[in-house]
Amino acid sequence: MSFIRPEASRALMRWREVILSALVIVLGLWWSLTSVGAISWIGAAVALAGIALGVAALQRMRFHAGRDGPGVVTIDEGAIAYFGPLTGGVVARSEITALVLDRSAKPVHWALSQPGQPDLMIPLNAAGADGLFDVFASLPGIRTERMLNEMRNSNTDRVVIWQRHARQVPRILH
Repeated sequence: MSFIRPEASRALMRWREVILSALVIVLGLWWSLTSVGAISWIGAAVALAGIALGVAALQRMRFHAGRDGPGVVTIDEGAIAYFGPLTGGVVARSEITALVLDRSAKPVHWALSQPGQPDLMIPLNAAGADGLFDVFASLPGIRTERMLNEMRNSNTDRVVIWQRHARQVPRILH
């Protein structure tokens, strides 16, 4: 038996990282303002870390597009797998050459390109697609704020969010 309504529970789960970072900020400020010496400086550092965590948490919230879409996304040691009702596939994070947001598809899809393979199309609202934020944020030179803004744009075109430059191609040593 739960004492929290399901809607309230979902809202708390969605905001949990932001709430946690706010608590870290409050703890850091309390240490910084009520202590002297090293603890005061540590408190300021903790508050700054809480601010950084809060910014990241807000970006993850903006990336969330729901979980009611077709298919399931799993991420395991740099391998992104999508298994849907009609398509699916696996791509290694290190092999991604382009990340495209395809708003012409219904629902809106991510298109992950890799050499010699067809694009892996992943709906934004597939189960587990929230985990793609960390993968995309680790791509060299990606602008996450631009990616988040493009996700909220209502155009119906394909937009290249990130593309690997020739000098970024990973080299395999023999």
